[in-house]
Amino acid sequence: MDLHGRSAIVTGGARGIGYAIAEALLREGARVAICARSEESLAKALRKLDGLGEAVGKVCNVGRCEEVENFFQYFDEKLGSLAVLVNNAGVGAFAPVDELSPGDWRNVIDTNLSGPFYFTRLAAPRMKQRGGGFILNIGSLAGKHPFASGAAYNASKFGLNGFTEAAMIDLRHDNIRVGQILPGSVQTEFSATMEGADWKLDPAAIAATAVHLIKMPERNLASRVEMRPSRPPVRRK
Repeated sequence: MDLHGRSAIVTGGARGIGYAIAEALLREGARVAICARSEESLAKALRKLDGLGEAVGKVCNVGRCEEVENFFQYFDEKLGSLAVLVNNAGVGAFAPVDELSPGDWRNVIDTNLSGPFYFTRLAAPRMKQRGGGFILNIGSLAGKHPFASGAAYNASKFGLNGFTEAAMIDLRHDNIRVGQILPGSVQTEFSATMEGADWKLDPAAIAATAVHLIKMPERNLASRVEMRPSRPPVRRK
């Protein structure tokens, strides 16, 4: 897909992986709408993106269906003709399963799993109308490998894998490609900074991969790409 002049949505686009993808899409000539939960972080991101291309944004909690509907109304007015959706927004809550609060569970599942559903549900008809598009979900290797205190996060990312693959089957004959990137540890605010953490994946590398997948000839689909740090710390016994 030639991205020049195409309209794209990036959820959680104010920082980390989402911001890097929004920036990369703008550099390819796309018109980009981002969302974030915080007005402050959204405004800061839009200031940084200013000058790279046409970027707009609106506050939206992706886990609330009515806010997603409002976001799409905003998108239709500002950009329209949706070609690319990147479901990136994500949160984490980490505690042993018997100590995890119902509120934290709902927040993680609503954001990481229901959010991509709400956005995909509204994006698909718009993409069908324009003749096709690309939906890219940012998952995690935690969707394949459970870890202690990760019950909510693991469940959301395991679920996202299943959702992505089902959506791919549902939409592929409408010329809508659906794929996902599953990163390992990424150097972002989501992942707590630690001494020597430069071994982690660079968000810019994930963004470059996202752009590559979207720009592949439309007869091709890399439905799942796993990305890992090439040299993680050696675990000492």
